[in-house]
Amino acid sequence: MKICPTCQRPNEDAAAFCSNCGANLAGLAASPSSPSQPLQPHTSGMAIASMIFGFFFFIFPAAVTAIVLGHISNSQIRKSAGRLTGAGMSLAGMILGYAGVAFIPFILIIAAIAIPNLLRARMAANEAAAVGTLRTIETASLAYYSQYNTFPPSLEALGPPSPGKPAGADAANLINASVAAGNYRGYVFTYESVANDGAGGFNASADPEEQNTTGTRHFHADETGVIRYNRESPADRESPALQ
Repeated sequence: MKICPTCQRPNEDAAAFCSNCGANLAGLAASPSSPSQPLQPHTSGMAIASMIFGFFFFIFPAAVTAIVLGHISNSQIRKSAGRLTGAGMSLAGMILGYAGVAFIPFILIIAAIAIPNLLRARMAANEAAAVGTLRTIETASLAYYSQYNTFPPSLEALGPPSPGKPAGADAANLINASVAAGNYRGYVFTYESVANDGAGGFNASADPEEQNTTGTRHFHADETGVIRYNRESPADRESPALQ
């Protein structure tokens, strides 16, 4: 700013004449003591980040980050003498962060209760599907016997034929491709034809892919139509009958 030597009125640095008294200001240097333009306040980036992380308070690392950034930005805003704003955002981030830290243990407790129940329900559904599939294999094997006068040599013989080929003894199209491949709904299916006291028969088994994860019980079926089970090892013809 240029200070008029006549009336002491402040003028712009580029002014040639005083805006108050018209005195000539050409060649007059700007006053070294002239007040500088005040800095415009701006929002703290950490305060913004704290609030954003606070929106994800249900994720533990995000909640902790919101708290840390909130405290840092709040301290910087207090010390900035008005140059920084965003105290409300930093406060919101801290509140959400602390809420997340307090809420996450409840989520973990609920998960600890719910996950085992979901796992047990899934295993029960897999076991029910395994029993139903063994009954399908029983029915298909008896149908195969009535048509070809022998029990099928393998699961593949009960499965669908190749595209464009008719059903036959090698692929009777009596069960779906997944079961014929020996793997369905968390269980592995095996099959063998046997000579039972001179008469034909078969053994079909269903065992969990992962014990106590995809299922807990092992199942067995044969030409008698009885489903048997065992909990610790593969079931056979001597295992208890499923009620």
